[in-house]
Amino acid sequence: MAEYRIPAGKELRIAISGKSGCGNTTVSTLLAKTLGITLINYTFRQLAAEKGLTLAQVIENAKTDDSYDKYVDMHQVELARQESCVLGSRLAIWMLKEADAKVYLLASDELRAKRILNREGGDLEEIKRFTAMRDSEDTRRYQKLYGIDNNAYQDTADIVIDTSVNVPEKIVEKILAELENRSLVERV
Repeated sequence: MAEYRIPAGKELRIAISGKSGCGNTTVSTLLAKTLGITLINYTFRQLAAEKGLTLAQVIENAKTDDSYDKYVDMHQVELARQESCVLGSRLAIWMLKEADAKVYLLASDELRAKRILNREGGDLEEIKRFTAMRDSEDTRRYQKLYGIDNNAYQDTADIVIDTSVNVPEKIVEKILAELENRSLVERV
């Protein structure tokens, strides 16, 4: 992979969104590392760990307590505004309005469930049910809290990439090529 840098005196904020299992964390991590900038990926999973709860408990609590979503969403945007970064989150492309590039990753429900199974183990059918519930719950909460339809990413994303046909390194190369086309990064 070619080496890139942010032009001198400039800052760069890239927002990457997609549903669970689309590769957000993997792609965001690889892109941040390639550019040598901060990765911000603060999610319900980190909040659950901090509070000593399971992810399922946090999701259940968030159904009736908006403070979970609002804290995660506002905290990561505050962090992203401080420096050049890659912000990887379900709502990054909507919440970080000033992002220089907004990337949406997508994959089929089946592939997403298989990736989650590979990452976390368990039963594929149970993962499919849990992921479908989580997607539905996320969509309901985002609409209620922010008026955001997270299924309408085409209106917000600058770059949409189907992660089922590319490995993470190729996805990052596609993003870097687009950033270079926009003069947001330059080859070293």
